[in-house]
Amino acid sequence: MTIQYIISLVLLSFFVIMVLIRAAVLRRHGVRAMVFGQTNKSDFLLVPLMLTIIYSALANTFGFPMWSVLIRPFWNTPIPGWVGLALCVVSCVGFLLTLIGFGDSFRVGIDENKPGKLVTSGMFAISRNPIYVCFLLFFSGLFFVHHNIVIAAAVVVFSLAIHRQVLREETFLAQYYGTEYEDYCNKVRRYL
Repeated sequence: MTIQYIISLVLLSFFVIMVLIRAAVLRRHGVRAMVFGQTNKSDFLLVPLMLTIIYSALANTFGFPMWSVLIRPFWNTPIPGWVGLALCVVSCVGFLLTLIGFGDSFRVGIDENKPGKLVTSGMFAISRNPIYVCFLLFFSGLFFVHHNIVIAAAVVVFSLAIHRQVLREETFLAQYYGTEYEDYCNKVRRYL
């Protein structure tokens, strides 16, 4: 167990707690933020991928049961781990700024009934999908810290699943917001 592993799990906990707190605050304001899987049950494919990444990090840190071949490190130098932690910190800060900028429009999933207003300022002036960018940056950082085949494979598949989700959301946003969303797409890139 290294200090990098522990720090990465603390940051991971912070990441998850931010989402849960934001959803709880919105719920108190009468907004249902957790609509994940309502429009398409295949959204739930992201859940096992996230759990795989989390379990692999826990197994690496605390010696939970996992076939050793799957969590064998790719390298034996701590430098990539520090780079990974820096990526995790940057993504946590970006994620926090995104959640703040999202206001009452924050949703986990596509909310066809009450999607909220189109947010184009703050982090959304840099990327149309800053939350997904932060997720990918965070999980890439976790890979650099834990550097094993399980996290590497899960991050690749997670990236593909996120891209699929982004395309689905873009289709909905284009239909719902029309030219306002089209103008926004012409000004701001999908990712970075």
